[in-house]
Amino acid sequence: MSYAEAKKKYAKIGIDTEKAIEELGKIAISMHCWQGDDVGGFESVGGASNGIQTTGNYPGKARTPEELMADIDFAMSLIPGKHRVNLHACYGIHKNKVVDRDSIGIEQFKPWVAWAKERGIGLDFNPTFFSHANVVDGLTLSSPDEKIRKFWIKHGIQCLKIADYFAKELDTTCAINFWCPDGFKDEPSDRLGPRVRMADSLDKIFKGAKYDKKRVLPTFESKLFGIGVESYTVNSHEFVMGYAQSRKILALLDMGHFHLTENVADKISSFLMFFGKVAFHISRPVRWDSDHVIRQNDDLRAAAQEIVQMGPENFIVALDYFDASICRVAAWVLGMRNMQKELLKAMLTPNAALAKLQDEGKFTQQLVLQEEYKNYPADEVWAEFCKRAKVPADESWLAKVEKYEENILLKRV
Repeated sequence: MSYAEAKKKYAKIGIDTEKAIEELGKIAISMHCWQGDDVGGFESVGGASNGIQTTGNYPGKARTPEELMADIDFAMSLIPGKHRVNLHACYGIHKNKVVDRDSIGIEQFKPWVAWAKERGIGLDFNPTFFSHANVVDGLTLSSPDEKIRKFWIKHGIQCLKIADYFAKELDTTCAINFWCPDGFKDEPSDRLGPRVRMADSLDKIFKGAKYDKKRVLPTFESKLFGIGVESYTVNSHEFVMGYAQSRKILALLDMGHFHLTENVADKISSFLMFFGKVAFHISRPVRWDSDHVIRQNDDLRAAAQEIVQMGPENFIVALDYFDASICRVAAWVLGMRNMQKELLKAMLTPNAALAKLQDEGKFTQQLVLQEEYKNYPADEVWAEFCKRAKVPADESWLAKVEKYEENILLKRV
């Protein structure tokens, strides 16, 4: 079937494919820099640790800022649309001596801003509360040691200043996400104390930094469990919801931070009602928060459906996975394209008509049409979208990645 035929078929159910292509092109997904080097950053050669880990040793990971930027550029060349890049604080570019995290500032991120300006893209940001000697007994902002807390409070303040710099220099919003690994491997004797300290530390961060509250969007991410924090996490879903609402910042949903039987997409509408905007990390857990590359599965489809129905302008969408067992550039391209494909499918669904059937109690018709519409020719519309963006629509992009891998990635020792 050609695009022209697909356009006619969709028109019969009230869908304008031209509008869908136009709207999809407006959605800027924030692509996570840390897939390119296994969350390593540029502070040391030690790699991810103390609250985070990556599995696999596939060759070719980026070792320098220049290599990481080049890999991002290449990945973006195979992804239709114009997107954003999400940075962690550990990706600051240090000249002669590494500046510790309680003192990092604008200087370490000027090269990233220059790079982003040249490409006309925005940057988002994250403090790095892991892979550091001051993650003691798995705790950072909730540590009982005041010196440890003060160190991380200073880090958070500096990061807000950097986010403000991004927003002003790039003339766009900057989402800055606070995620801490704090928790315990075994049952704690005190659940309240760490949360009281966490809230106090965050308050000191947000009160201690001056930033443009219209352009800098702080988000706070919850976590269910993970390796080393199997029994208790300080920043549980309930704690994060309560703190974020009371402090008028955004709570962030991560698809990998809930029980695997939970439907994370079902939470989105509640978040939108009470926060007005939804910060969302797209990931894929496999039996635990394992951050696998996202696939076009039911979970991603349901999330995309909610984003489209409630208005993409009301969402901060960022990818968050890191797989060191496969080609890292391919992981970026595949994940970004999969997210876009599911968003497009949602745009090509007559959501208003289906919602009307629900309200009228016509559940048989609703069920049948929900299923039949899944087989409509979305691939033809995707192909047209990619054609206009001058990127491959099918799997031929993989051959380009393999050539890049052969010529560049595999030569990194």
